[in-house]
Amino acid sequence: MKLASVRLVTSDIERLVEFYQRLSGIEAVRLADGFAEMRFVSSTLAISSENLIKLFNVGAATAAANQSAILEFEVEDVDVVFERMKASGATIVMPTTLMPWGNRSLLLRDPDRNLVNIFSRPGR
Repeated sequence: MKLASVRLVTSDIERLVEFYQRLSGIEAVRLADGFAEMRFVSSTLAISSENLIKLFNVGAATAAANQSAILEFEVEDVDVVFERMKASGATIVMPTTLMPWGNRSLLLRDPDRNLVNIFSRPGR
């Protein structure tokens, strides 16, 4: 089995795609009206308009309702991402912090209030 992607459902796809493009530096691939993918080296982040859910899977997902999942992205330099996202006005939940297990971690909220962890593993 292969985990193909994680999908975020949103009522404002352009705003969410723009956030993740700014965060990652990766251009979204638009596969259909209301659907985009951010193709990372090891996984894909899919972003879907809530309108598509209403068309094909009514009631299956609700935009911006997550309170349990954390999207995690490993980067070389957390401080570079911190400065870029702070300058863009992103909501910073926790500035870059050294965690007890050795990771340097930054917590953000995307425009739909999903929690995003940006981390590096210094010395690895």
